[in-house]
Amino acid sequence: MKKKLFRIGIAVLICGLIGFLSSIATQTSVNTWYAALNKPSFTPPNWIFGPMWVLLYIMMGIAAGIVWSKGFYHKWVKTALYHFGFQLLLNAAWSIFFFGLQNPLIALLDIIALFILLLFTIKWFTVVNSTAAYLLIPYVVWVAFATALNFGIWQLN
Repeated sequence: MKKKLFRIGIAVLICGLIGFLSSIATQTSVNTWYAALNKPSFTPPNWIFGPMWVLLYIMMGIAAGIVWSKGFYHKWVKTALYHFGFQLLLNAAWSIFFFGLQNPLIALLDIIALFILLLFTIKWFTVVNSTAAYLLIPYVVWVAFATALNFGIWQLN
């Protein structure tokens, strides 16, 4: 149990670090460039994004830690965690593309790839541990919503 909690803690910290680094890219233009964009009518208020991402990163970390605790030596665990790692990189890249480069089209392509890879990640997490997979459901729903939002912003601008 100690080993499992340790791995969950490390995974949550890694996800939190990715979230922190993404927030740096976001802060560069959220109050300037982003504020001036035309946005779809379903755009939530800005204050929603921070708490939502904190919760999602915690859940992602717990899920990854649960999978990791099954033993990295197992090929299914490795496959699941490789998928998780790659989707985490795409997650971080989105903030750089959207806010850092101020390019909604490249960000849209990235988030579509993220969504697809996230579905594969959930599939592999299910093979290893269904609870871990369920913990990613709010994340995939949020990414689907963010994809629609990104598409709307790209269309309107």
